Amino acid sequence: MDGVLMHLAEPDRILLRLLQQDARISNQELAEKAGMSASACWRRVRSLEEAGIISGYGAVVDPMKAGLNFSAVVHVMLSRHEADHLATFVSRVAARPEVLECFSTTGEADYHLHVVCRDKDAYNDFLEHFLFRLPGIAHVRTNLVLKDIKVHGQVPV
Repeated sequence: MDGVLMHLAEPDRILLRLLQQDARISNQELAEKAGMSASACWRRVRSLEEAGIISGYGAVVDPMKAGLNFSAVVHVMLSRHEADHLATFVSRVAARPEVLECFSTTGEADYHLHVVCRDKDAYNDFLEHFLFRLPGIAHVRTNLVLKDIKVHGQVPV
């Protein structure tokens, strides 16, 4: 069922909200909070996983507490939209651990990256030894993140 659109019934939405709040919750506790039997809960969660609606589970790491004190939103404009340049940019950026998120967008910039690093020097190294060396980069603008207001928001299901 991977990639298949699935109608989300209210019990599915409840399960998704609860799992977004705590993905480590036991099936029994999840079932109790959702008001269903453990077996029905397990089947619904499994169905949501198979449909790709739940695409994975993971830990949310606080970058500051992990020593990543520099955070920026980087706006990248490409000089030409050649297929080779696009493919290189996308694959290389996707492989960089400093890049938490990358969005292809409309507007002035072609891509917006959320980058975290140890400090300003590490970010400068990221720019000089990686980003500026990618083919087709026309312009890069950095906005420093001053304060995190909302991170890792939940999908409004």
